[in-house]
Amino acid sequence: MSKKINSDKTKNRKRLWWTLLLIPVLVGIAVMIYLDVIIRTTYDENKWAVPSTVYARPLELYEGAALTVKDLQTELSLLGYKFVGNPTKPGQANILGEQVHLYTPGFQFSDGLEPPRNISLTVKNGAVVKLDSDDHAALLRLEPVVIGGIYPAHNEDRLLVQLSEVPKSLQAMLVAVEDDSFYDHHGISVRGIARALVANIKQGGISQGASTLTQQLVKNYYLTSERTLSRKAQEALMAILLELHFSKDAILQGYINEIYLGQDGPRAIHGFGLASQYYFKTPLAELALDKQALLVALVRGASYYNPWRNPERALKRRDLVLDIAVREGRLDAELAAAAKAQPLGMGEQTASSTKRFPAYLDLVRRQLQRDYKVEDLSENGLSIFTHFDPLVQSSAELSLTKSIARHKRDGLSAKLEGAIVITRPNTGAVIAIVGGANTRFAGFNRAIDARRQVGSLIKPAVYLTALEQPEQYNLATVISDDEYNLPLPNGDVWSPKNYDKKNHGDVLLYSALAKSYNQSTARLGNEIGLANIVDTLRRLGVEQKVPELPAITLGAVDMSPLSVAQMYQTLSADGFYTPLLAISTVVDPKGEVLKSYPLAVDKRFDAGSVYMLRHAMQAVTHEGSGRALEWLLPDFEVAGKTGTTNNLRDSWFAGFSGDMMAVVWMGSDDNASIGLTGSSGALRVWADIFRQRSALPIQNLPPQNITVGWVDKETGQGSQGSCFNSIPLPFISGYEPEVELRCNQGVKRVIEWFRDLVE
Repeated sequence: MSKKINSDKTKNRKRLWWTLLLIPVLVGIAVMIYLDVIIRTTYDENKWAVPSTVYARPLELYEGAALTVKDLQTELSLLGYKFVGNPTKPGQANILGEQVHLYTPGFQFSDGLEPPRNISLTVKNGAVVKLDSDDHAALLRLEPVVIGGIYPAHNEDRLLVQLSEVPKSLQAMLVAVEDDSFYDHHGISVRGIARALVANIKQGGISQGASTLTQQLVKNYYLTSERTLSRKAQEALMAILLELHFSKDAILQGYINEIYLGQDGPRAIHGFGLASQYYFKTPLAELALDKQALLVALVRGASYYNPWRNPERALKRRDLVLDIAVREGRLDAELAAAAKAQPLGMGEQTASSTKRFPAYLDLVRRQLQRDYKVEDLSENGLSIFTHFDPLVQSSAELSLTKSIARHKRDGLSAKLEGAIVITRPNTGAVIAIVGGANTRFAGFNRAIDARRQVGSLIKPAVYLTALEQPEQYNLATVISDDEYNLPLPNGDVWSPKNYDKKNHGDVLLYSALAKSYNQSTARLGNEIGLANIVDTLRRLGVEQKVPELPAITLGAVDMSPLSVAQMYQTLSADGFYTPLLAISTVVDPKGEVLKSYPLAVDKRFDAGSVYMLRHAMQAVTHEGSGRALEWLLPDFEVAGKTGTTNNLRDSWFAGFSGDMMAVVWMGSDDNASIGLTGSSGALRVWADIFRQRSALPIQNLPPQNITVGWVDKETGQGSQGSCFNSIPLPFISGYEPEVELRCNQGVKRVIEWFRDLVE
């Protein structure tokens, strides 16, 4: 009996031992199956998170195009062109006086391929007067400037390349330096492990590390950088599995696209394709041998061997890469010697592309998020084409920063800030945005997020509301600018005052707007109805809720510069509402258009009413609060409105010509007084931008329902053109005043005026 019991115990022990031995085997098999599935499914799909690239508008070249040599040079510099004596490669240019020769690399636009071209042009007196290219095209487009990218949460950026695009010499150097047995091992290298062990013991010599290229790829692609035995074991196993399923070429291509090679601000540079563009502004396929070797040198430590910060260290490592490649028999010694004789040849480090135009890029992101998920934008390699104009942006930035610096030197607020939004009147395209005095700061975007009282910028909405009632109001209607007291429901009395603290008696409606009188505007606004004014603001494009309070007639409404821009956009477009758009087209990596953002137009106001308002807004620039424009922009007709808030906290100007509309705000983030009116602050910045960038004065052509009549400038009575003190004003046909004042009366008034002057 006891023997049987002992026998059973023995069998149980054996089963237990077999079970204990079998569990890790089964776990190991399960782990291998799991890792194998990961390798086969994810790596095969090449699921790198490729950020979206955001592009500016392309610069179009044709005979007659408005362009200066300076602007063309600025555009080419932003594109990374190299200025040489004789352009023979894509991305090179030569400028000699009025003659320009450039070699474009070509570009795949959403509507077709723009091929590489040799282009010669003559630029004279602000225009292209002669244009020729190797294919004699009449209209050419330069590749668009990259505004920035929309990156994954980890901020990785890469430009994917095929192995066929990678120079053979670069492949050879990379293998020689990082894994000389790459084409012989099956994922891990026993020889490499032994050699690394010996090198570590000796603490010297040239060590290539224990990890193969395949292991490095696995670590970077799938794992973390923690130094544990379990992680190393997983890395080795996955490397073997990767080699089992994929060719050496596929693995090398993956490594070339994955490896980290530098840091551009918050953007991580991954892969040799992007690194070639980042360090040398040259496609990888066209990179010279010495520069290929430098990129390979960066694999060992992109920060440690950074060629801008540590040029001597980078040069030494570059030459070592060339020596190792020769020693391993993978590079010709004469070619290596010639490459070593080359200087490091690093140009000036450009500003981080993520910091180029952050305010505009912010608007692009916000508009895209209406239609796309965040991960679609940051991981799927989309090309996003916008209306951004880098030349207009450059002028806007410079105008604002110069003005702020000048005011600070004059002792004004040290915290002076500003914001600008610029659009095209006929399309609603946003072509430039400045978010603050530090134009490269990617933080608080004042153009979109700063909500400040708009002051007199709101007055055109008040007067437009009145002009939509032609049976009661027109530009010659007499309104009172005497003291105005409005009892409020709570028992208080609202008594707004004019900026000059004076009463001006009876004034014509157009003059009250031109001279920005508060008392007459408040009286008019409350007569025509606050609800009607709020409705006008809504139709102009103001989306936020505006309370029906008397003070809104004088701009006691907080709005962002972008919201103001939408309002004035409708005025600049003759009463047609067009939503402001930064984006034109979104294209996938295959070149297929995913979404277009076409022009959308909605007629919201009668053309005659808007025409009369625009006439009064032109008067602002001649005889009103914006009359400084007569000498800042001589002989160039524009329309606009100044805005100044209580205690000089905010300085605004919004206005338009025939080809541009812009809103400029200046103020302090803490809402302190800046000591500037709309005319002394924002208007000067606005004028400087338009002096540089606007080519078309306002085209205020009267619609069919408009009749021009002459009126007396003081009384608004109908007059004759030959009479003293008479002015022409537009009226809705059928509502123009009858001629009452005759020229003899006008002569009598001249005599009376002269007698008063003498006395």
